[in-house]
Amino acid sequence: MATVAYVIVQLLQVAGALLYPLDEILIYSTSLCIVIPFLLEILALHYITPDEKKFWSHAAVIFSILYAVFVTANYVVQLATVIPSKLKGVGSEITVLEQTPHSLFWDFDALGYIFMGLTTLIAIPVFNKNGFQRWVRISFLANALVTPLITFVYFYPTYSESLLF
Repeated sequence: MATVAYVIVQLLQVAGALLYPLDEILIYSTSLCIVIPFLLEILALHYITPDEKKFWSHAAVIFSILYAVFVTANYVVQLATVIPSKLKGVGSEITVLEQTPHSLFWDFDALGYIFMGLTTLIAIPVFNKNGFQRWVRISFLANALVTPLITFVYFYPTYSESLLF
């Protein structure tokens, strides 16, 4: 549900249908709501994985924790510090904390998505190549294959929305 909410908010944000501060509050809030379910899903995957494949699921748990740490730090700072400071008119005092292209928290966001992609990549061997597991395997592969594109967009010297698209 959180992912669907995030996609809707992202589309509204890109379309310019949301204004500040609602756009940032909604995008960071919905993003934050994805973290715990993702961690629990990967942990559950580890516990149902056959012993001979547990190395892969355990590695996925580790990468999912790295994802969670980076994005949670970013989203909480944006929601609890940056947005309230801007609304109080003292945003210039905390500009170093803003998630803007090539800032510290921009990099945190990038690292989070990179670790999420590595989570899905490393978990692929857990799934069988037939039945429903085949479709899960394909979706994990699709997510992992997008990771280099996400990395490029985040770390390209000049960010633009056209590059994002």
